[in-house]
Amino acid sequence: MSEVLSKYLPEHAVLSCFELIKENNVHLKIVNERQTRHGDYRRAVGGKHEITVNANLNKYRFLITLVHEISHLVAYEKYGRLIKPHGNEWKITFQRLMVPFIRPEIFPHAVLPLIANHFRNPTASSDTDARLAFALKQFDERKPDVHFVHEVPSGSMFRIKNGRIFQKKGLRVKRYECLEVKTGRLYLFNANAEVEILPG
Repeated sequence: MSEVLSKYLPEHAVLSCFELIKENNVHLKIVNERQTRHGDYRRAVGGKHEITVNANLNKYRFLITLVHEISHLVAYEKYGRLIKPHGNEWKITFQRLMVPFIRPEIFPHAVLPLIANHFRNPTASSDTDARLAFALKQFDERKPDVHFVHEVPSGSMFRIKNGRIFQKKGLRVKRYECLEVKTGRLYLFNANAEVEILPG
């Protein structure tokens, strides 16, 4: 198992993650990319703890996702099944399990302060923390035609993964206002949303 994990995790996180998996009796499945989630946890029939994590994640996001899902398991075991999935009990558990990994041997120096800041009050998804999500995306394998919304010139058209086409308008506080061409409706996009810029 640790050999498999070493393909997906930062080198200095492998052993600790392996121990977390063993001590919590986790059945880990590494699965194909899902658009809606990076990972999930469920208690299967017979009480087996199943965690899935997307195989396409970079090693830093894989680590955060794995610990995120193990935190669900640990929080449910400690506080009971009636707690909110991303409530205070889960946040405390996630912080406690993640703190040992917030070190320069594991995360790049540019990401460390953002990780430390995020884990003061972790959210249901690290994607909602725009600065951290953008920093983590720098380590993704990017296809040449994929850009971020903040890179799209104002007034230009772009396509998102499901094929819908938008025109970028302006910045509203931290997110970009974009007009869906087909419906004429305005939507707000995070700066780090991945899009395909369409030729002018």
